[in-house]
Amino acid sequence: MVGTARFELATPCTPSKCATRLRYVPMDTAVEDDSVGFDLTILHHAAGFGTGSGPAISQTDGDDDHLPMDAFGGTWSLTVESREAFLAILITGGAGYVGSHAARALRRAGYEVVIYDNLSTGFRQLARGFELIEGDIADEAKLRTVLERVDAIMHFAAHAYVGESVGNPRKYFQNNVEAALSLLNSVLDTGIRRFVFSSTCAVYGIPGRLPITEETPREPVNPYGCSKLFFENALEAYGRAYGLRSMRLRYFNAAGADESGEIGELHEPETHLIPLSLRAATANGSALQIYGADYPTPDGTCVRDYIHVSDLADAHVRALQYLEAQRDEEADDSLAVNLGTGRGYSVLEIIKAVESATGHSVRRTIRTRRPGDPAVLVADPAKAQRVLGWVAERRLHEIVSSAWRWMQSAARCHAA
Repeated sequence: MVGTARFELATPCTPSKCATRLRYVPMDTAVEDDSVGFDLTILHHAAGFGTGSGPAISQTDGDDDHLPMDAFGGTWSLTVESREAFLAILITGGAGYVGSHAARALRRAGYEVVIYDNLSTGFRQLARGFELIEGDIADEAKLRTVLERVDAIMHFAAHAYVGESVGNPRKYFQNNVEAALSLLNSVLDTGIRRFVFSSTCAVYGIPGRLPITEETPREPVNPYGCSKLFFENALEAYGRAYGLRSMRLRYFNAAGADESGEIGELHEPETHLIPLSLRAATANGSALQIYGADYPTPDGTCVRDYIHVSDLADAHVRALQYLEAQRDEEADDSLAVNLGTGRGYSVLEIIKAVESATGHSVRRTIRTRRPGDPAVLVADPAKAQRVLGWVAERRLHEIVSSAWRWMQSAARCHAA
């Protein structure tokens, strides 16, 4: 038989799945009809197609028999509509702030996304529209069934309150180290070799020089930073020993919200400066607590590097694409990249931006310094631009205005 057909990619081949499912649709039918056509599965090996006269195929309409392709006889002219195999990515902690934005960035880039979250600090509403699997990263049995379906990992699931880590380090080492190592071993056992890690500038501690480069000594000053550094070290060791390719993204102060206003910063409790400043600008919000106004900075308040969460999400997609594009002979097993703007803003500058965006004054109270707070933390983002082709595009006013839209949207939903 002779004809023209369209084969639509349904499931890509991955290191853990050696079958590619295609949808066969005859092109010479008069009308599009769901009852016309059938699914085929091409079975092949990691090194190439199966042996024999051609790849084996099976009709997946209930018949599991595998036949060589030439068993269908004749000559086929195939129209290939897409050459891209869109990969499936597992996002641990994808119901959290940064993870939920990364999920949307991945979907816009054409990836399939599966979110895995125990919802201990995440929110179901931030995962709306995605497949959400509720589970803990320490649950190896449950995790393994999910890992068999994906091609790469983005790991966000971590406790992330600096103050809490000082008072309860056990909680941080159990989750950010012990459970994360369980995840890493499960990933390795499943055959996945691409891993993007949500790290932090807290691994640097109090830097001796500014701006902070990737070569700045890693000397964390709290258990949270120590737990992140431990996992970074594990990724480096697994890269050298097992060929796991990873990208460790050390980002600075994530802020802002998705431009749609559908998702944004949502923490309980909230400890970040911009949302707390926005709350302090509302009628019922508590006054903002400013810890220290006598630092060696132009206005006496701490200076930090604020990065829009959507820029951050874009960097994660670029990191994944970088790992995908590497060839074995040129691969660096584990890379670390700072994600920041290279421009710092003081607490008082943030307050001024919030007052401009909201049209309201920010009520505040000056308190004494908190132990361990550096005066200035600013990234050198040159490596991110050089390696990933990434620069932060959104400025402070966009960060604050998007956060304000999200807060207003969330308030309206809560009132309804």
